[in-house]
Amino acid sequence: MRTVLARLGALTALLAVVGLLPWLSRNDPALTVLRAKSAEQEATPEALDAIRADLGLDAGPLALLGRWAAGLLHGDFGTSWVSGYPVGPAVASGLGTSLTLMACALAVATLLAAALCARTVWRGARGTLGDDRPGGAVGAILVACPDFLLATIGLIVVGVWLGWLPTSGWTGPANLVLPAAAMGVPAGAMLGRLVGDALPGAFDERWVALWRSAGVTERRIALGVLRRALPAVMPQFGMVVVAVTGGAVAVETIFAVPGIGRTALGAAKSQDLPLLQGSVLALMCLGLTAGALGHLARRAMLGSGLRDAALRPPPPPRAPSGPGQYVVPVSLAAILAVVVVWGLLRDPLTVEVTEKLLQPSPTHPLGTDALGRDVLARLGHGAAHTVGAAVAVCAFGFALSLALGFAPRVSAGVADIANAVPPVLAGVLVAAALGPGTAGAAIAVALVSWPNLTAHAAALTQEARAASYLTAQRALGASPRWITIRHVLPEVAGPLARHAALRLPGTALAIASLGFLGLGTQPPTPEWGLLLDESRAYVEVAPAAALAPAAAIACLAALAVSSANLTRLPRRKAVFA
Repeated sequence: MRTVLARLGALTALLAVVGLLPWLSRNDPALTVLRAKSAEQEATPEALDAIRADLGLDAGPLALLGRWAAGLLHGDFGTSWVSGYPVGPAVASGLGTSLTLMACALAVATLLAAALCARTVWRGARGTLGDDRPGGAVGAILVACPDFLLATIGLIVVGVWLGWLPTSGWTGPANLVLPAAAMGVPAGAMLGRLVGDALPGAFDERWVALWRSAGVTERRIALGVLRRALPAVMPQFGMVVVAVTGGAVAVETIFAVPGIGRTALGAAKSQDLPLLQGSVLALMCLGLTAGALGHLARRAMLGSGLRDAALRPPPPPRAPSGPGQYVVPVSLAAILAVVVVWGLLRDPLTVEVTEKLLQPSPTHPLGTDALGRDVLARLGHGAAHTVGAAVAVCAFGFALSLALGFAPRVSAGVADIANAVPPVLAGVLVAAALGPGTAGAAIAVALVSWPNLTAHAAALTQEARAASYLTAQRALGASPRWITIRHVLPEVAGPLARHAALRLPGTALAIASLGFLGLGTQPPTPEWGLLLDESRAYVEVAPAAALAPAAAIACLAALAVSSANLTRLPRRKAVFA
């Protein structure tokens, strides 16, 4: 009951934030409406006061929130401040387009996941499954590709250079291919990885050997193992759908698809807050519905007999130990470090219009951009902003998780809601309230990145408190405070700090995605996501300079996946959440 109440409270607070966006925004909504109605009209105090009265902004936050909530109950999403048309039809139209695109993306994801797991299922049913990692290197590479990077590369290579598919618009089935692939490939690789990790443990269970000795066919064994492995990972399927929902914002923007994600981003940039409220509400409903359907599907697959049982997922295959496990992450980190340090020694802001779009040379190792600025310098200084913000986010997550780990019930329901909000959606909300910028992007990622660390901290705390030597300390009269500070806290802080450090590349990648959408660092300050967005305009003229940010982000994504794999290694008795 506490968890349910916490979820309802967190959801209510999130809805309140959406409803209060006009009041929370640092920009004057009255000025936005005035500029939309007449760009030439002077912004006099009288005119602005009249608009505020018409919008109900002068009645206070509670009245504003109440009027918005009452309108929702009657199906009224308000009126767009920019176009003057009702928000409801625009949201419905964008939602229909996005649902079509997401359905195709999930179909691509399902087919890819099945292909990645097929070899494991076949070998496991025949009893010849070895210790190789399900999905192999192909799955790891595909997981490392963020959707906005795949969309950009697909648009450049398949759409522009080869001319096989349209690069923008929404006029026919051909327009679905590139966006659906960009969204579906990372999701399918993640689904394949989740299922593939659960399959070897299920094949090693005793009942499989019993079935095989009884002469049960390989097909029935494979179906039985899938039935055993899928329910335990089914809730994670909902989180993959949440990731697809967040990816729709970037992919729809890149391919100019008139979906709800592109609508939300455009509304945030133009400060059309009623349209943004309706779009964000639709995206939130998609994410929450996906999570609920994942839990319902798990219950249906378990059946009434096992529904209330504590059915845990089969143990994943043990990651290889030894120094070889560090080769990939160390190599990637070394490459990025060389590029960053080399770039930091150069000037990223000097404009030389006579040297624009130059090819790589000894003077400019990665060429120059459209303003003649050195690309290597901008990559190096951009990493300082991207990684610096990521370090701050990871430090915040470590401190918050360390505190919440001693009171897991406090965050149980709130974590579920935070997990259902993609970083891009949080970035849209923060940008609407605070404006785009590096600080806003860091805040947005920090708001939704703490649940995994908190779950890990809670598990470590529970394990440390159950140690037998602490029972002896209590029997000797040690106070709970002394035990916590002297024994439990050191046991938890070390592994949690390593986990937070390993999340640094993934956090930097999330911040770069917000920069790519224009919600993070603003020009002329360099930032990796922003550099990738700027480079798309001149990719045909200077491909080396344009693809340099893409290569850097790809290395960062691969480093994020490699670092995540290290969290699978056993450290003492702790299990990473």
